[in-house]
Amino acid sequence: MDWLALIVAICAGVSLSAACGFRVFLPLLALAIAVRYGGYSVNEHLAWVGSDTAFFSLLIATVVEIAAYYIPFVDHLLDTVSTPLALVAGAVVTAGLLPDMPDFFQWTIGILAGSGAAGFVQLGTTAARGTSTVTTGGIGNFLVSTSENFLSAAGSVLAILLPVLAIIGVLLFTWILWVIVRRFRRNSAMQPVS
Repeated sequence: MDWLALIVAICAGVSLSAACGFRVFLPLLALAIAVRYGGYSVNEHLAWVGSDTAFFSLLIATVVEIAAYYIPFVDHLLDTVSTPLALVAGAVVTAGLLPDMPDFFQWTIGILAGSGAAGFVQLGTTAARGTSTVTTGGIGNFLVSTSENFLSAAGSVLAILLPVLAIIGVLLFTWILWVIVRRFRRNSAMQPVS
């Protein structure tokens, strides 16, 4: 087994999975474009992503998803639907980018690393949207949506072109989110209860 190829594939898969936590369909569309037009290789579990049907379906789904996140209250409904979809997309993407190995290992890595990355990011975006809704009455949610769109697109392109750099970005984002959550918990614990 080529260990370097495995490490690069895991970096690409986990990074794309994390991008699925921001937007479910945008990273899949980016992967479909890379497979169709850039000769990007995926294993047999993800070969369908290069088909015409998958490409046009993902294109429509991406446009609808991005537009819907700009509609007040619909964005919150989408978060409830997007969480399980992001987990599935994360597992499928990571497993589909791994080189040939037994299915058990591909799907174990896909479920643990891919779903974990997508789920962690999705929970962070849901919390950010909830905080924005509470503090701005929903007026600031378009900023959250725009940031998520940008991070999903940039993360997808980076994961495909420079997967090792992309995983560094994912780890940095995870660390920043962890620091914010820790400070929020600490500040909440220090406030007196009335």
